Amino acid sequence: MEIERKWMVAGWPQGLPCTETYQMEQGYISVRPTVRIRREALAGGKTAWVLCFKGAGLLAREEIETEIDEALFGRLAALIGKPLIPKTRRGYRLPGGLTLEVNLVDAGTPTEFMYAEVEFATEQQALSWEPATAGLRAYLAQEVTGKPGKSMGAYWLQTRGEPGGQ
Repeated sequence: MEIERKWMVAGWPQGLPCTETYQMEQGYISVRPTVRIRREALAGGKTAWVLCFKGAGLLAREEIETEIDEALFGRLAALIGKPLIPKTRRGYRLPGGLTLEVNLVDAGTPTEFMYAEVEFATEQQALSWEPATAGLRAYLAQEVTGKPGKSMGAYWLQTRGEPGGQ
């Protein structure tokens, strides 16, 4: 189960320790339901190729991820037939053991944007968490959790069209 809140942001956060940086590429086989592939290259670490299925939901939804090999990733990317979305993700340690994940999407293009997410263990924890407790009231002022058109699947449709050229 994935339980997360999401915000649109401008720039990387200041004053938080960055714990990890990933270079990613992701593409969609389907957006309804969500079936996604992603290459995740951890700076100074390993690269993983992931196949992900996501169920319906806003704050909480079922998420199933499984690692695949690079060859299958390449075959699925070819099946999609569209440029994958490049992302840079940085993780920042928050009080209470949480992590702020900040993503720069399609850097250097006219549609470039940034968003941040925090994942939680329970819906109650997600609903009760306040950005101000981490000194992020201004940075996380534009919450888009559950708002239509703010998912990466919606962005895929807006910028790449239907998966597989459908």
